[in-house]
Order: sequence, then C-alpha cells, then structure tokens
Amino acid sequence: MKKINWKNLLTRLCSGLILLAIVILTGLMGGWWWFGFIVILSLIGLFELYRVFGVHKKAEGIAGYLAAAGFFTLLAFHLYEWIPALFAAAFIVMMAVSVLTYEKTDILKTLAPVFGLLYPVALISYLYLTRELGDGKLILWYVFIASWGSDVFAYIVGVLIGKHHMAPIVSPKKTWEGLAGGVLGAALLGGIYGAVFAQYFAAMRHPVLYSALLSGAAAVVSVFGDLTASAIKRRFDVKDYSKLIPGHGGVLDRFDSVIFVAPVIYYLAMIVAG
Repeated sequence: MKKINWKNLLTRLCSGLILLAIVILTGLMGGWWWFGFIVILSLIGLFELYRVFGVHKKAEGIAGYLAAAGFFTLLAFHLYEWIPALFAAAFIVMMAVSVLTYEKTDILKTLAPVFGLLYPVALISYLYLTRELGDGKLILWYVFIASWGSDVFAYIVGVLIGKHHMAPIVSPKKTWEGLAGGVLGAALLGGIYGAVFAQYFAAMRHPVLYSALLSGAAAVVSVFGDLTASAIKRRFDVKDYSKLIPGHGGVLDRFDSVIFVAPVIYYLAMIVAG
C-alpha cells in the first residue's frame, strides 16, 4: 500500500483553503474587488500559458499582454461593443509580428498568443460577467459547484469503481464512471444549494430543480476543461504550469475546469432567467 505523504497533503489542504477563502471573500464583495481578482488570475494564467509555449518574452507575447490589458479596460467600463474590434486588431498585430520575426518553429507557438486571449482571458472573464448578473451574487457559486464540486465526486467514484478510461493518453486516471459520478454529485450539490437559498432567487421559478440541472449540465463541460489543460502540459512535457499555489500548481492547474464552466453557467443562467 502506498504511503500517504502527510506533509504534501497538509500543504495542499492549507493552500487550497486560503485560495477558497480569497475566492469567497472577493466573490461576495463583488465590484472592483472581484474584478481585480479576476484580472490578476487571468494575467497570471496568460503568463503561465505563454511560458509553456515559449512566447512569454517574445514580441507576440508582449502584444498578447497588451491586448489582455485592453480587453479588461473595455470590460471595466462596459464597452462591450468594442471587444470584437480589439480581438480582430490583436489577431492582425500578432500575426504581423509573427511573420516579420518568422523562424522555422512550431505552428503552435505562432498561434499561442491568440489562443491565450481566448483561453485564460476571454473565458475566465465570464466569472466577472456572471457576478454582474441580476442574481449574480448567488449564481456565481454554481461555477465552483460544477467544477470543484464535481472534481471531488469524480475522484471518489473514479477511485472506487472507475474502469473505463476517457482519454488514457491525456489523463490516465479519468474514467467515464468518474465523469458520471461528478455530474450526479454536482447536480446533488446544486440542488442542495438551490434549496438553501431558494427564497433569495428573484428570477428562478424552480430554484431546486434548475440549480440541479444547471450544476449537472455544467459539470459535463468541467472535465473537458481539465483535459484541455492536461493535453497542453503533456504536449510540452511539463508537470505543472507553475508553483504559485503550493500543492496545486499554477492558476491554470487549479482553475482549468472553472475556465470552461464559467461561460456555460453564464449563458444557462440567462436562459433560465428568461
């Protein structure tokens, strides 16, 4: 039987609790506090991704940082109509820089700056947009129920009865049984959450049922966020994106599923609210 490394487990637990406390505190405060936290998360995630691709110090990477700063500036002042123009301009500039500094290199490194704007920038911004919804102070937590909550159930079910692997090359431990357990677990947690806070939802007619469906549906997407982050790491042969969060890795290691779940919760919530 494999021995448990209690020191690593304690480190992981403590850093996880501190991170959770920061998420809860800034999420409840909302406004500029939550926006600032999201910006910091996004920029760190962008740096981690660019470093893996090897463009974090190159001209196209710097263009990516500037485009991300512009994106969040537009977001802060609710100038949403200018965001498509920003992304179009950023794409043109990045491709121009790549062509002018062309080397015989992996095409992935050429496209990495643009991919970074979509992955840890645009998608993670939905955490802020979700908080800005009418019931955003309550809806926001579905993102973490569907991602982190489903992770716990998926792990437990996968360890107990997992046999059929989803993507053995990308993530050998992930199983279809674990996915089913994660989805059902997230639906259960969502239903409980909806029951506890039912009286506070202004736009949700059947909060328990909708909460369960919302969390369960988003949990399906959660696992693919995890697999995407794992696939990139495996492609570049890295264990973690960084060592920022002791025992967990970097922002992209800890928020990989959250990045995918946030936009799903945002749009599903809008549909449910009519």
